[in-house]
Amino acid sequence: MFSKNKAAVPSGKNIETIIGPSVKVEGDFKGEGDLVVEGIVQGSLQTKNNLKIGQNALVEANINANNAFISGKVKGNIIVKGKVEITGTGIVLGNIKAQIISIESGALIKGDLNMPVGNIAIAEPKPELKREDLKEDK
Repeated sequence: MFSKNKAAVPSGKNIETIIGPSVKVEGDFKGEGDLVVEGIVQGSLQTKNNLKIGQNALVEANINANNAFISGKVKGNIIVKGKVEITGTGIVLGNIKAQIISIESGALIKGDLNMPVGNIAIAEPKPELKREDLKEDK
């Protein structure tokens, strides 16, 4: 996935499509490889691999991807199979659904966060014990 350490950033051969800062795409965009958005996308955006939205990018679209790294502005819902990372410059106006959600300090999100738990059982919190409950009966 895209990350700050160099080992995890895809090399040029892994990136299938780059939407540059001067490019505006309107409509439904579908791809299979890594996608980098530095410009404007309006419509829908889907890739079977990783998505990176640059700091100055504007995406007004619903997003489907394997993993997503967001530094720019997204207006739309995001559905990711793996991990969504939102940096401190990222703004998301929409719902996010992913297995893992990472939000850096400074990021802005207006929407619901949904992390499916699968077969993990989540227990109800136990009532708080009071000091009186610990005393022995006399």
